[in-house]
This record gives sequence, structure tokens and C-alpha cells, in this order.
Amino acid sequence: MDLVDTADFTRMGIGSPVHFVHKVHDVHCLRTSVRHNIFQHTDRTSALSIVSIPSTPRLCADRFKQRKIDTHVVVRYRYECIEQAVKPLRGRVGECAMRIPSRARRTRPLAFFGLLLFSLPVFAFVVPDEMLKIQMADGTLLATDYYLPKEGGPSWPVVLSRTTYPRSQGMRRAERYLKSGYAFVFQDVRGVGGSTGDRNIFFADGWRDGKQDGAETVAWIKRQPWCNGKIATVGESALGITQVLLAPATRDLACQIIVEAPSNFYHNLAYQGGVWKKNLADTWLSVLSLSESTPICKGHFCWDEFWTHYDAESKASDITAPAIHTGGWFDIFLQGTINNFMSRQYHGGPGAKGNQKLIMRFAVHNGKDDRDYTPKPNRRDLDIGQIERQFMDYWMKGEPNGIMDQPAVWYYTMGDDRDPHAPGNEWRTANDWPPFPTTDTSFYLAPGGALLPEPAAESARFDYEFNPLNPLRTDGGANLFMPAGPHDQRKTNRNRRDLLKFATPPLAAPIEATGRVFVKLFVSTDAPDTDFTAKLVDIFPPGDDREILILDGIQRLKFRHGFDSPAPPPASPEEVFEITVDLWSTSWIFNTGHRIGVQISSSNYPRYEVNPNNGDNFPGKSAMRTAHNAVHAGKAYPSALILPVRP
Repeated sequence: MDLVDTADFTRMGIGSPVHFVHKVHDVHCLRTSVRHNIFQHTDRTSALSIVSIPSTPRLCADRFKQRKIDTHVVVRYRYECIEQAVKPLRGRVGECAMRIPSRARRTRPLAFFGLLLFSLPVFAFVVPDEMLKIQMADGTLLATDYYLPKEGGPSWPVVLSRTTYPRSQGMRRAERYLKSGYAFVFQDVRGVGGSTGDRNIFFADGWRDGKQDGAETVAWIKRQPWCNGKIATVGESALGITQVLLAPATRDLACQIIVEAPSNFYHNLAYQGGVWKKNLADTWLSVLSLSESTPICKGHFCWDEFWTHYDAESKASDITAPAIHTGGWFDIFLQGTINNFMSRQYHGGPGAKGNQKLIMRFAVHNGKDDRDYTPKPNRRDLDIGQIERQFMDYWMKGEPNGIMDQPAVWYYTMGDDRDPHAPGNEWRTANDWPPFPTTDTSFYLAPGGALLPEPAAESARFDYEFNPLNPLRTDGGANLFMPAGPHDQRKTNRNRRDLLKFATPPLAAPIEATGRVFVKLFVSTDAPDTDFTAKLVDIFPPGDDREILILDGIQRLKFRHGFDSPAPPPASPEEVFEITVDLWSTSWIFNTGHRIGVQISSSNYPRYEVNPNNGDNFPGKSAMRTAHNAVHAGKAYPSALILPVRP
């Protein structure tokens, strides 16, 4: 067991408190060790003591108070210095002891296995072989932990994850890779956790200002004696984003496992249809204490040079790494996952082109959804973990396991959740995406709330007032910090005069829509600018009557000609404009007797920021106003829902 004298910390600086706890009255407090690095020591009387080095000092102090743990002595040392000084035994389970300075009671090590008698599951984590700081070209230091397997060596293939969240999560993540013979590296991105630098998240991970923290980290790993030259990156959400932004450095990667990540920051993360994704962008950056990034992103409300640094699709030809792209049909990065796959699979560089895999599940982003639709249990039948392991073993170890002989695409097709004989609700495979040739089938808006296979002979106009002070509330969909998934829209729709609803007659046979969905609208307004929203819903038969949300989208009128510059305001309230609302992609079968529905409005709040209808990009600068909006239909203005229908 390694002993670390705390006098070493004194020479390295001071910072957040380190708690030396003499008596433990409630061992269950240790279950919070996911948020802390836990070390243990004992005194001459063999009284059990714990040292907890918190990532958040206030959280640690509160935890002690709640659990009635007596503090023996409190010393102030910098957490980052402890990370550098403490070097637990390689590959051992949570073993480390700490020597108290002479003014405190002297200590001697206590066998860790005695502690296991209290609660084995609590301490079933792996500690890093080394905690250190890697210096980037501009002098920024990135806090990095690495873990090495107990067997084999002296070098191994290495798995890298770079995170915006507590680096202590690496203790849990590392175990799965160590068991499979991989070394594991876990790193705080710039400005987060133990890393120095500004907190403008991901700004040093794209192609801006010559900063490429991810690429420098990969190069550093490759120089280490414990790396055999094979490196993979893995991770989901933010940990997927750091992988996507590694595009120029993929020549040094054997493969990537990218789960739920955008392909383009502007269109997938910050804006959709030119509208700020309020719930996702505002809340996520706030949760990460990165609110200073918000005004920067809002300042670039058009597609401009700033966003090109975070457009992985445009870098596809530079990418050389094989990858698995895993997403969900109700995930916030649904379309980004598909776009990442398609851009690399069909336009990637040598090594990437033709070597991509796509997995599309029934899933929301954070795994928690409050839905009015019950998916079938077989949605979990696909062993995604096994696919990822085989993929990594093939590219990292050269194991001939046949993974690259399997289809390129696995996708789950959804459908009626209550009819046991309904088509769909099953896993399918394909060699391409879209998985088969589809026919773009238009369902035209018509008087009486109808959706017809042909435009109505006579022109029609559907008017409503949009008051930004009373927006239509978000109810389900691809959300992160609010209920997500396929919600029944009826409760949202009640008594709304700013909502237009259209539906087909009951279907005589099932219709499958697999691919990208659009709504083409011909619109007018008396406001300088406004938004138009669209939702695709499955309307269940009488007796059920649910209106299940499948997809939604939004389009700002000023960006009708593109997102690089605003179009001029309408010359008059009678001027009609054609716009296209992108609803992204799905795979859904509308069952016999169901109706295909589309719902049109001008808000979906707080999923999207409301349009103040005064020409401003965001509310708050000047007084908001009510817009008198209209959707036009008929042969002259063929507004329509466009579905990718399987023949």
C-alpha cells in the first residue's frame, strides 16, 4: 500500500479542504464515493478512519453533517495537488493510505480487506494508476487519469474518454475496459474539473484558433510506454461531442464508439430552423456552470464562420477512423447521429468510408421519459454492448470476430403499442441508410382539417393569432431537461386557437415512414418576423384517440432563404412565402385504422425560444407583439406533409 505524506501537499499549494474522518457512524455515507475520491487510514488504536477528498467541498461538508460523521481533523489542501501527489497501486481496488503530519495522531496502514467486511459494494471501484496534468501547446493543463490492466503489458491498446462531468466517473468506467485488456484514460476538458483554461466548453476542441486539445491528448497517449499504438475513443453525449470534434486527429485512432452526439453544433445543438433551442442550450450550459458560453452562441444567431469550426460533416473526408454511431428516435441529437454516420460512411477518408456502423434505438437522451406510449420490451433485445466490444476488439486487437461482416445498420421500427398484431415494434438491419428506397409521399393540407393525397382544387387560408406571451407548451419530444418521448398531444391542444390540426382519413392499410420527414408550408404574417412549428402525430382509433407525438420541428421566417443571413421582412401581410420545416428522421408504422396527423402553430416553448414577432432574434430587447399568421393551401399553395413512405 502506498503512503503519501500530507507534508508533500503543503509544498504544492493550498485549496479546497480535505476531511480526515476519525469515526464512521454510518457507513452508507460512503456510497457517495462516486462523487469523491476515497482513501483510508487508521491510527494506533485501529479505529477506522476515512479520508474524503471532495470535488465539491460544500457537498462533502453537508454530507458529513447529514450522516453524523465526526471530523477528526480538517486540513486545507488543493484537490488538484492531491491528484498529482497520490499514486495508488496500479490495478488494485481502492487501496491508498495517507500519513497524517506529526501534530496529528500518527497512522499506520489498515488492510483494505478489513474495510470490505463493512460493505463490499461500496468500495468496488478501480483507482487510477496516475493522476496528472497534461500540458497543451498554449500552456493549459488538462487533468488526466490513466488506468492500466493488472495483467499483460508492458503496453496495451488504450481507450480514451474526455469529459465535461466529474472525472471521478472514470473509476466506474475504467473497470469494463481493464477487464478486457485495455488501458483507460479519462480527462477533464479545458476549464472543467481539475483542468485549467477558460470554461467556454468545446471551444478548444473544434478547429478554432488552432486549438485541438483532443488531438494533443491522443498524441500524448501515443508517446507513453504503456500504449501499444492502438487508441480508441468512447463516450456518450458530451463525451461523444469531444470525439466528433477529433476529426483531424482520427488518423491516430483505431476506432471510435460515438453515442448520441451532434454532427453540426448550429443545426443540432444550439439552433433548429434558426430558432434557439432554449431548453437544451440554456439549461445544459447552466448546469455545467458554463453560462458564459451562452451569449457567445446567441451572438452568432446566423450560420457564420464561427460555426464552421463545429461542423463535423464538412470534415468527413479528413476522417479515417471506423466508428459506431448510436442514437435514439427521441434523442436530442437524433439527426446528428444519423448525419455523422452518413457523412463518414459515404464521404469519409480512407479507413472511415465503408467502415461505419449505425444503431438507432427507441430511446430518449437521458434514459428517462414520461410518456403516454409503451414501447415493446423487445426494444432492448439488441445487445449493443456486445456489438461495441466486438467492434473494438476487431479494430484494436485484430480479432476475427465477424463484426464487419454484419450489416452496417441496426434500427428499431416503432408502431402501434396496444395492438399485438400491429406491424413494426421490431429490430431490423440494413446495409445503408435510408435502409431502402422510399417514395416521398405528400399529404396536402385541405379545408376541414383534412390531409389529402392531392391538393384541394380551391385555395384555402387558415388564420390564427400567435401571442408570444402565451406560447404553446412543449409536451414530449426530443428533450433533455424536461419530460421527453412520444407524448399524447391532446392535453396540450385543449382550447388552443393558435393550433391548426390536419389528419388523413383512417388508413385502410398500414403505412411505414422510415427516413427524413418535412412539412412544406406557404405562409403569411403581419409581423416583421415569426416562427412556424410542425408536429407529426399518430392518431389512434376511436376508443383510444391518443395523438402520439413522433417528431416536431420549427422554422424562423427570416431564415427562409438559408441560415447565413436574414431575409427582409414581409412587404405586406398578404405576401406569401414558401418555407420548409425539417422534422428530422424516424421509423414508424401507422397501423390500419389510425390517422396520420400534422399540427401547425408558431411556438413550442420552452423547447424552442419564443419569437417576439418584432424582428429581434431573442425576447427582451424591445416589446413583443402578437402576430396574425396564416397558412395557405390548395393548388396555388400546396402546403403538405412529406413522408418517406416505404413502397
